[in-house]
Amino acid sequence: MQWRSLVLGLLLLRLGLQALLALLPALAPGLCLRRRFPFPFPPPPGASHWGSLLRRGGDGGGAAAGDEYERRYSGAFPPQLRARLRDAARGMFVFGYDSYMRHAFPRDELDPLHCRGRGPDRHDPSNLNINDVLGNYSLTLIDALDTLAVMGNSSEFQKAVKLVIDTVSFDKDSTVQVFEATIRVLGSLLSAHIIITDTKQPFGDMTIKDYDNELLHMARDLAVRLLPAFENTKTGIPFPRVNLKKGVPPDSNNETCTAGAGSLLVEFGILSRLLGDSTFEWVARRAVKALWSLRSNNTGLLGNVVNIQTGHWVGKQSGLGAGSDSFYEYLLKSYILFGEKEDLEMFNDAYRNIQNHLRRGREACNEGEGDPPLYVNVNMFTGQLMNTWIDSLQAFFPGLQVLIGDVEDAICLHAFYYAIWKRYGALPERYNWQLQAPDVPFYPLRPELVESTYLLYQATKNPFYLHVGMDILQSLEKYTKAKCGYATLHHVVEKTKEDRMESFFLSETCKYLYLLFDEENPVHKSGNKYMFTTEGHIVSVDERFRNSLWQDILPGEEDSAEKIKPNELKAVNFSSNVRNTQTVPGCVAGEGLYVELG
Repeated sequence: MQWRSLVLGLLLLRLGLQALLALLPALAPGLCLRRRFPFPFPPPPGASHWGSLLRRGGDGGGAAAGDEYERRYSGAFPPQLRARLRDAARGMFVFGYDSYMRHAFPRDELDPLHCRGRGPDRHDPSNLNINDVLGNYSLTLIDALDTLAVMGNSSEFQKAVKLVIDTVSFDKDSTVQVFEATIRVLGSLLSAHIIITDTKQPFGDMTIKDYDNELLHMARDLAVRLLPAFENTKTGIPFPRVNLKKGVPPDSNNETCTAGAGSLLVEFGILSRLLGDSTFEWVARRAVKALWSLRSNNTGLLGNVVNIQTGHWVGKQSGLGAGSDSFYEYLLKSYILFGEKEDLEMFNDAYRNIQNHLRRGREACNEGEGDPPLYVNVNMFTGQLMNTWIDSLQAFFPGLQVLIGDVEDAICLHAFYYAIWKRYGALPERYNWQLQAPDVPFYPLRPELVESTYLLYQATKNPFYLHVGMDILQSLEKYTKAKCGYATLHHVVEKTKEDRMESFFLSETCKYLYLLFDEENPVHKSGNKYMFTTEGHIVSVDERFRNSLWQDILPGEEDSAEKIKPNELKAVNFSSNVRNTQTVPGCVAGEGLYVELG
């Protein structure tokens, strides 16, 4: 079997280097970009890549530049450099975390420019960008718990857990988005509880003296306060927001996004299976199946905004970014965690439809005629192109492709997003691939490109991705570091800053950078299998989540909920040729990635 491993390794190395070649036009000055997409991919293997690619723009130094990039990206990555970058990633997290604890706790977020805390905007309830996320419950501290454990900081983890137990209450007059409260708060409480109660303690001694399942009880309390969102809805799709003390507001919006309503199953399912109470998984699974039943009969696609009372699609855009992303992610991850066959069947169907209607360009990533592949936004009913932009949240998709074994397509798509990062030192929130310019130029420290980089490195072990991680880390240090933490970039071209450090910077961005460079981390070496939620919270993949004490997953569907054993998840390559908006406030969903390791 060694020859197969060798051949696979050589193939992945070739693909990684060819993906790198795709970046050169964006990096070398003087190149003419004639194609529809911003970064031309290389000619078929066997052509004179370096010289021809670089000399097309008339740059006489092209071959030398090609040699420079080949030396940089294809060579070995020294262990000493990797250790320094691991420590730098840890230092980035520590600076952001310590700044929050010093200047912002117990408020939800840190304002890194003015060194102060931020909570809900009580003066402007319509400020959903803030109020959807901040619930007056020390959000950043909760969201960062398992990052402390992954980095092996047992003393601070124990201190933070005790602070959460002693100071945080969900009995607050705060109206929050159900999705954000679920992935950031509920997910982190469950992850930390699992870490504390793990008998193996792979990250060091993370146990809490006299711990009596307090985090699990807090998770249940929060989930119970979210349950009113699932009531009085004719479709079973939840209201987007709920007041933690009073329930669904009387003037609540009846429109919600697909990702926001359909990405609750992992956290709600874990809670149900830990408690032995089917309620939480039942309502989350009902919402997923309700959305799935509304897909187009013609294309099989879903839109991005739906009316929860009528089932009418208000937003007919089908894409992989905001409003849709984590819906697809959680179909696969729910299967990985719970083994419900119907989840995998829905994911496989969704992935085929994505390939058939959203993927444009040539069939193969790095060879053949035509444009390199790109996933676009289309009308859910016709499959026709709706606009010419992609958003930064779509950079999660290569990581999802890694999980199903579509590594070649993942390499190709990741190279596209990395080329944009190299151009600006960040990913603009929206990038117009036709105009080759940002449509929405801010960057709120999102983790999606880092996540996909980490997952691709785990799949290929190609040092190219360590160089990508180094570039990302250096850009964050250079452009986003502030007096008291790390700040959102208001404009990726001008590099102006906004006074906000979102909690996912500590829960995801720093965590994935650290794990990328920490080869010896227990996540990689303990023998356990782990999965990351859409907010980057770590969850062990084990049998207890595949066993439920109930049979009524959904009424009358007991027989369809066939369990699959962990070793039956098979990688499938769905790469195929392609057959030739509207948003709702708060539907910027799915800042996470996940991986099954081991």
